[in-house]
Formats: sequence, structure tokens, C-alpha cells
Amino acid sequence: MKNKTLAIQLVLFVVTVITTTLAGAEAMTGRFFFFLPEKDILKFPQDFWQGFEFSIPFLAILTCHEFGHFFMARYYKIRTTLPYYIPMWLSALAMSIGTLGAVIRILDRTRTRKQYFDIGIAGPLAGFVVGFGVLWYGFTHLPALEYIYKIHPEYIKYGANYAHEMSKNANLLNGQMTLGDNLLMLFFKNYVADPALLPPNFELSHYPLLWAGYLSLFFTALNLFPIGQLDGGHILYGLIGKKKFNIIAPIIFVGFLFYAGIGMYTIDEIKSIGFEGSAYSSDLDFFLWLGIYIFFLKTCLSRISPNPLTPWVISLSMVVVQLVMSAIPVVKDFQGFSGFFPFAFLLGRFLGIYHPDVEEDTPLDTKRKVLGWISLGIFILCFTPHPFMLIDISK
Repeated sequence: MKNKTLAIQLVLFVVTVITTTLAGAEAMTGRFFFFLPEKDILKFPQDFWQGFEFSIPFLAILTCHEFGHFFMARYYKIRTTLPYYIPMWLSALAMSIGTLGAVIRILDRTRTRKQYFDIGIAGPLAGFVVGFGVLWYGFTHLPALEYIYKIHPEYIKYGANYAHEMSKNANLLNGQMTLGDNLLMLFFKNYVADPALLPPNFELSHYPLLWAGYLSLFFTALNLFPIGQLDGGHILYGLIGKKKFNIIAPIIFVGFLFYAGIGMYTIDEIKSIGFEGSAYSSDLDFFLWLGIYIFFLKTCLSRISPNPLTPWVISLSMVVVQLVMSAIPVVKDFQGFSGFFPFAFLLGRFLGIYHPDVEEDTPLDTKRKVLGWISLGIFILCFTPHPFMLIDISK
């Protein structure tokens, strides 16, 4: 059985190397392998090998994260599996990165607050250190502009000013993915990178080290989210204990869900119902989709309280506040990021908002408390309010 498990893990790792390499090659070259024109088929092997420039640093970051958990668990003599890598590749999908990550299974019970904290913090800290190094190297070794010209020959006529010119002609970028900024990326852009070589956010995925590093910050932030059994949940639980955690964690989750839905429905849309300018074909369509949205919020909140009415009350309250915000001039144009909804659904419905109890609830020592608050500071540095966006000139 052990050999069979190891074989499965090895096969999953090898397949994930292949899928992340394919995804990296597509991101770097802009050529999608399921839709290659006949003249580009012979370039496939060269493109594939080029994809390793993304897959190697990206999987190195992911692997260091998982083995951070693994070795810390083994330190406490808690039996743990090797990582199970999860391959996924969808050609021509802009967001395809070749994997859904990796997981390890902890086979023994974690008994103390300190064990939960140490095992939880080891993974994201290890991954963050490697990801930071990848980004530093990537931003200090940006290629010459000829690199992006090979991918986009149409930029040659604009020269070094191509980013500004493309932004002026926004219709040329319509439907293209662009990346948002977090505090750490802004630091690298403003204080580390050569401005003359710095790519705009809509071209960042062509640069394998920057793309791998950006993704590492995104997943580090998700893992450090201080809720439930995420790494950040283990850390916050270790820092403040069960009583305070069970108050703070649901507040954080409701705030996160609320933020994701800001701008989904507005007062202006309600006013437009029945008029030609409405985005909905009938009043029924609007209220049907609004009802589905409220039910979705309720589903995400279904485990927040044993009282079945509580999720409904919170969901309806959130929608009312979002609608009121859309009528206030100062904040009416503020948009959340609905792309967080799948993550919120996974948290609220399956992973849970609260933390499991421990047998030994001894508070952490001072060194661990300092490290814990530093890790939550890393979460703030890595969190991106709008990580992935499609440019839409109609808005």
C-alpha cells in the first residue's frame, strides 16, 4: 500500500510538472497548443522547454511550502504524507497555471495549540521566502525590450513607450487579462526594478519569474487568511486562543464575503428595471438573479451559526448595505472582486470558519507570538484586492 501511494504521488508530481510547463509556455509565448496554426506546430518542443522557466520556480515555491508543513509535523512526530500535487491544464484559458496546488495529509491528531501554530506557519513562511527570492531575482534581471517584441511584434512601432500607447488605445487590450498590485509588488516595481524594462501589468505573465512570484504571493495570501483550518487560521488561533478566535474569524469571513460582492447589484440597476437601458430583459430576470445571489451568500454562511435564520439575516443585511453603498456618491464606483466567491464558498461550506479544539491550550511564548504577527503582516503585504482582471472598455 505504501509503495502504491508513493507511486501515485510520483505520477501526480510528474504530470503536474508537465501541465505547469505547458501552462507556463502558453503564458510566455502567447501560443495556445490546442489551437496552434500549422506553421507554429514545429515550435512546440522549443515552447515546451521554455515553459520550464516558469514551472521550475513555481513548483519550487509550492514544494517548499508543503515541505515546510511536512518537516514541522515530522519534528513533532506527527505522521504526515508526502505532498499530493494536483495537475490541471486547460489550453487557451488565460488563468490556467497548470495546477490546483498540492496538499499533504496529516495522519495523526494535532494535540496542542503550539503544534497547530508551528505546523501552520512553517509552510507559508518557507514558500514566502523562496517566492520573495524569485521575485527579487526576476525584477533585478528583467530582459531587454526585444524579449517582449518577439511575443508582440506590433509593439515595435511604439518602442519603449508601448505600454502607454497601448493604454491610450484601450480597445486593443479589450478582453485581455491584467494583474492587480499588492504592497509587495509595488515595492519591487518602485524600488527594485529598472523602470525602462518594467513590463505593464497586462504583460506580466509573459515574464516567467515574475508570473511565478506573483502567483506565489497570491497563494500565500490565501493560505494566510486567518480563518478556520487555513494556515492563517492555525496561526491566529495560536495567537489569541479559542474564545477570541471564534469571535474574530466569522467577522473576518463576513467582511471578506461582503467585499467580494460589492458592485454586484446597484441602486442604478434597480432604477433601470422596466426601461430600455436595463441590463435585464425583464423585472423577473433581475429579481431571479438577485435571489440566486442571496441564496449563494446564505450557502457560504450556512456554518456560521447553529441558528438556521442567522445566515439568511446576514445575507440580506449584506445585500441591503451593498445597495445603499451603491447610492452614495463617494463609494458608488467602488468594486469588490467577485473572483473570490469560489474561495469563499470553499471556506464557508467545506473547510469551515471555526478552528477545531485542542487538548492542550497553553498560550504561545513571546517568540512565537512575534513570528505570528509578522506572518499576518506578510498576509497584508501579499493580499491583492483585485488579483486578476479582464480589461473591459465598455465599463
